[in-house]
Amino acid sequence: MQERKSGEEVTQEQSQKIKHMEEMSLNAWPSYRIEFYDGWILRYSHNYTYRTNSVEQIGESTIPIEEKILYCERIYRDLGCPSNFKIQPLLEPAFDQLLESQGYLIRHRTDVMTMDLTKARLLKETGKEYLFGNRLNLPTLVHYGEDLTVQLGAFVTDEWLQGLFSLNGTSDPALRRIVPKMYAAIPKKTIAASVEIDGRMVASGLGILDREWVGIYAIYVSPSCWSRGYARAVCSTLLKEAQEAGAKRAYLQVVSDNRKAKKLYASMGFGDFYTYWFRSKGLGSNR
Repeated sequence: MQERKSGEEVTQEQSQKIKHMEEMSLNAWPSYRIEFYDGWILRYSHNYTYRTNSVEQIGESTIPIEEKILYCERIYRDLGCPSNFKIQPLLEPAFDQLLESQGYLIRHRTDVMTMDLTKARLLKETGKEYLFGNRLNLPTLVHYGEDLTVQLGAFVTDEWLQGLFSLNGTSDPALRRIVPKMYAAIPKKTIAASVEIDGRMVASGLGILDREWVGIYAIYVSPSCWSRGYARAVCSTLLKEAQEAGAKRAYLQVVSDNRKAKKLYASMGFGDFYTYWFRSKGLGSNR
């Protein structure tokens, strides 16, 4: 399912699947601060990402919508950041149209892609090393030929996070302080992956297990290492180890105009499921 048009219906089966996906997304990426408000969640994380700095609807509204929007705007204005509303296919098109009429612009359109792991097209490893035990019985090193090794761990460590910050350009001291707390708040089992060259992380990835699914997050590759197959190797490793741990399906979220990433994921077996975006107005900016 792609972007919902005005008047387009969502079937009951699709609705259930989208609700499930939205639940898993909330589990996988906690915000630094949240507030529940009449069926809405106000999420705030110092502008780290749109997803963790936005309003999401999870229940029925009893307060007039215009009043609720004004309330959210006051909260985010006091926090010094823009008001962002997540728009996904289960919302009435009239809500998106109302925000547009109030000057909200579309930002950060994202495609949700899914895959049946039995149909995955993944790289074949040439060897594994188990250097120590962990709660998922993961290999510590997964080799793809002589020149590419993916390192795995069952926890998000400080070392992994520092490497991630270098890859995604996070330098703000406030974010370096709160983002580790956000990762520590993930309530599900994780698989952290990385590729290192001379002791420096040049590629990262995170698998988050939730029931029979694995979500793929934090895929970054240093520009100096593009086109070497690192992203494919990291994703392949995460998906295979998640399958070993019981996952049957996988999902990920990718910016809609990131054609290179979408081509990679499609080649591995992922297909488009639905699209969401953010309506934004106010101070600051998000990534």
